[in-house]
Amino acid sequence: MRNADTVVAIATAPGRAGIGVVRVSGSKVREISVAIVRRALRPRRATLCDFVDARANVLDRGIAVFYPAPNSYTGEDVLELQGHGGLAVLQLVMRRCLELGARPAQPGEFTQRAFLNDKLDLAQAESVADLIEASSEAAARSALRSLTGEFSGRVHELTRSLVDLRMLIEATLDFPEEGIDFLARANVPQKLQAIRDGVASLLERAAQGRLLREGISVVIIGRPNVGKSSLMNRLAQQELAIVTDVPGTTRDTLRHEILMEGVPIHLVDTAGLRETADVVESLGIERTWHEARGAAIALVLVDAGEGITDADRQILSTLPESTNKIIIFNKIDITGDQPARADSAQGPTVRLSVRTGAGLDLLQAAILDAAGWRPADENLFSARERHLQALREAAVALEMAALEDSPELIAEGLRIAQQALGRITGEFSADDLLGEIFSRFCIGK
Repeated sequence: MRNADTVVAIATAPGRAGIGVVRVSGSKVREISVAIVRRALRPRRATLCDFVDARANVLDRGIAVFYPAPNSYTGEDVLELQGHGGLAVLQLVMRRCLELGARPAQPGEFTQRAFLNDKLDLAQAESVADLIEASSEAAARSALRSLTGEFSGRVHELTRSLVDLRMLIEATLDFPEEGIDFLARANVPQKLQAIRDGVASLLERAAQGRLLREGISVVIIGRPNVGKSSLMNRLAQQELAIVTDVPGTTRDTLRHEILMEGVPIHLVDTAGLRETADVVESLGIERTWHEARGAAIALVLVDAGEGITDADRQILSTLPESTNKIIIFNKIDITGDQPARADSAQGPTVRLSVRTGAGLDLLQAAILDAAGWRPADENLFSARERHLQALREAAVALEMAALEDSPELIAEGLRIAQQALGRITGEFSADDLLGEIFSRFCIGK
């Protein structure tokens, strides 16, 4: 366990509530505890007591719990003061802790200390924030699965297999005359393929978990009066956007988050695209293109009665090539067409009626397919882009190793793969990476 100064923070969310928690961790916890509650606390026992200031004036009355090191969340001595949930009273208790030698905790510092004291690995530590921020039950379950160590356990299992294979291969470097024949007799190609399959499987599950955690950005774009705002309202199942027959009604972007099979969809409704001399509308159109450039998926609405016009083709050609495009032929309630989903040279197409909702299920399925979502899997892990990058790097290194005949080059590929996997759990992590990860946590966690 590392020696550390003492930090304090209000661990509950801002605002009024029935209960509020002040959390303290570090070397001065015992003396702070005695000073505030005027008694020595029994470990892991909830004690009803007064919280007092330097003159023994009562600041609040609540529950105090002392967790001695190393059996605490951070691995250090920890004190939790559970009082009433008003901000003013919590600040009084926190101020008293500061007077007694603590300092304000930085965002994520309690969890960072847990990581540094080997209570959590880095993937588990990140899943703490993911669990707090989960926007669906599926995302919460995947974060909890990572927090309990399932994701890390699979990474460690693959790492152990890599280490065993590295030992086997590097042993041949001392006996070069054995060479390739020895590797074949030891079933090295089969063992290497098993590791590659394991990395590929973990990458797939992690990619799905990242979708549950981060969601996907979807922009609704098209000419005026093709039904963009109506589609926004239909998907959100509430009247968010003003809908009229007047072109240019929508002049600014409108954002809303919905869930599709537990996946957060970050919807953006935009101004209709057309030539205009209106200064305000022009600003809205500029924002439309800004949003379109940053979106993963663009829902391009066209009028089913008119088909794809030259203006629609201009919109499609202007969108970034990296953006997944779904062309929506709206107003089939007027044309008499049936709801349908198909593929075209420009991308997937969906025929629907925003007004009646016919074909909306086809659109939702097309969005999830474009996002890369697969049918719900109960064994997904909460994952981040850095996890996926590490797994991809490991997969590439293993692929290169599988193509080599030289034991030296195979061993080098395995070393690179092992190092990439180690970054996931924090075995190989730079201090600046740790600082960025924990700075995104909330204060008090």
